[in-house]
Amino acid sequence: MSNPFSLNGRRALVTGANTGIGQAIAIGLAAAGAEVICAGRRACDETVGLIADAGGKASSLLVDFTDPMAGQSLFAGQGFDILINNAGIIRRNDAVDFAEADWDDVMDVNLKALFFTTQAFGREILATGGTGRVVNIASLLSFQGGIRVPSYTASKHGVAGLTKLLANEWAARGINVNAVAPGYIETNNTEALRADPVRNKAILDRIPAGRWGNAADIAGAVTYLCSPASAYIHGAVLNVDGGWLAR
Repeated sequence: MSNPFSLNGRRALVTGANTGIGQAIAIGLAAAGAEVICAGRRACDETVGLIADAGGKASSLLVDFTDPMAGQSLFAGQGFDILINNAGIIRRNDAVDFAEADWDDVMDVNLKALFFTTQAFGREILATGGTGRVVNIASLLSFQGGIRVPSYTASKHGVAGLTKLLANEWAARGINVNAVAPGYIETNNTEALRADPVRNKAILDRIPAGRWGNAADIAGAVTYLCSPASAYIHGAVLNVDGGWLAR
């Protein structure tokens, strides 16, 4: 019997793969058998090295997604089967003080670049008659409002919406489009929250699982959505949050 969770023979592009969640996703896909191209505006040499040390196959590609059209030329003739849209940024300020530049910067990377990169991926798959998987990294703020992150919240709501729209258009044409919404994960971005005893306790008290997530928790969910085991899943936004949204 074939392994429904195997990614052998697959070729994946993971954006923002130099650290944190993106790095863990790249490692997870490689462990399942995929060849992984790690893309980011900074070199992903550490990620590539970790994959190589574990016997996997990976390479690094410099792409700056602050240019929303940077991904347009990545896919033609390259044989990609999988696209993971992980690259993202955040800006914080009160809504009354939020700057236009901070709005535009976040929307360009988190939403515009995601769409046009996925568009290029989809065009290639549809033109060649192949099959493909897209997994977008959404957020708890695809469902909640948050505070002091208006452009991030808007962008992640948009990611959830685009996931469903693209699934509607491409599900019957061989491309699965889904998203994973991470909860509170132990990364560099959350270090300050975890170091604050009051905020850390408030967050942990809300999480039914009783712990912060780790990047490997997200990698497992993404790998599943890229595997044959998830063939009939389209347009889902899978919460990987320790039960946060169920509370």
